[in-house]
Amino acid sequence: MTPDPISAQIIDYANRADPYPLYAELRKTPVIREDDGTYLVSTYHEVRSLANDPRLSNDTSNRLPGYARTGQPAEETGLPPSFIFTDPPVHDRLRDTINRPFGPPHSPRFLDDLRGELATVVSGLLDAFKGKDQVDIVEDFSYPLPVTAICRVLGVPREDEPRFHGWADALASSLDPSSGGDNHQEEAQRARQELGAYLADLIETKRRHPGPGILSALAPDMTPADLEATAVLLLVAGHETTVNAITNTTLTLLRHPDVLERFRNEPQLAVPLIEEVLRYEPPVQFIPFTTALADIDVAGTTIPKGSPVWLMLAAANRDPARFHDPDRFDPDRKDNEHLGFYTGIHYCFGAPLARMELHAAVPELFRRVKFSGLLEDPPPYRANAVLRGPRHLPVAIDGLTA
Repeated sequence: MTPDPISAQIIDYANRADPYPLYAELRKTPVIREDDGTYLVSTYHEVRSLANDPRLSNDTSNRLPGYARTGQPAEETGLPPSFIFTDPPVHDRLRDTINRPFGPPHSPRFLDDLRGELATVVSGLLDAFKGKDQVDIVEDFSYPLPVTAICRVLGVPREDEPRFHGWADALASSLDPSSGGDNHQEEAQRARQELGAYLADLIETKRRHPGPGILSALAPDMTPADLEATAVLLLVAGHETTVNAITNTTLTLLRHPDVLERFRNEPQLAVPLIEEVLRYEPPVQFIPFTTALADIDVAGTTIPKGSPVWLMLAAANRDPARFHDPDRFDPDRKDNEHLGFYTGIHYCFGAPLARMELHAAVPELFRRVKFSGLLEDPPPYRANAVLRGPRHLPVAIDGLTA
């Protein structure tokens, strides 16, 4: 029997808990052509080079006919693509506009002003652990914090936050190459339409009655369609990836009790530790929607114009040609220039917010909670191979400090 293509093995749920042996196999051939014409690039320097190459496009309408357009919003929504699915000059114009109320140099205090509120949310979530002997880190901690943060960033009323969970899950699943079935597409389409209708009303309200959040700040400078598409992107990318990052950090530390014990005694370890998790267990495993705009020579292989390209970030992050002993979790690692937040002009827009949430959540979680251990290892994972992370992380706990 002919083995499945390696891309099919990667998106096969059976390999979700540990895809790293597959990534190691991939790296033996830095650029692999699949039978359907898709090219998988898996080694660090090649991935980094392509991600910074203007001949590689994020606009999948540039693909030759016959290739799937994974990740693009369905045309039936009537919305333009969000800026992550555009190239310069459109990308640069939109990203520059969106960045003005989000961070420096135009709004240097925007994120910093969220710190106190995030700390309050973290404290309240952990207070709710009191009297329990087990919790689900995802449902009880790593999901509620980012959804609260992104709603604050957008200016979504607090009472509307619960509605975002189902929408975010459905839209995030549409980025997965395995989600091409009619049911998945219909679910994602329905979620996008419902979320779009909600956001259209909210944006119109913000235009008439400005309030806190970037929707109000951006309303005068963007078309309603562009602002709606941007808000959808920020909800999904700004929420789902951070849920995974917090959960992956918790799981990794509980699997490495020696590092955890050191972390409890050395809180200054937080910065390198979190960066190492972003390398070791990145929340975004690969980018499956780029397209070659010209013939590109990479590691002795020519990727033809119009071909779809997958950039395998998690494989590159464990490339022994770039990182010493890459399968070892090592918070003392030097020169940790990982690709956990991608690179190039499409570097994760929300990376500063995600890092701030991680630094608000992780040290306080392990300062206050006495863990007895994992209740399932491996835990159940989300179906999504791109935004990889546990769907639940049940843990036993034995006490909570003030």
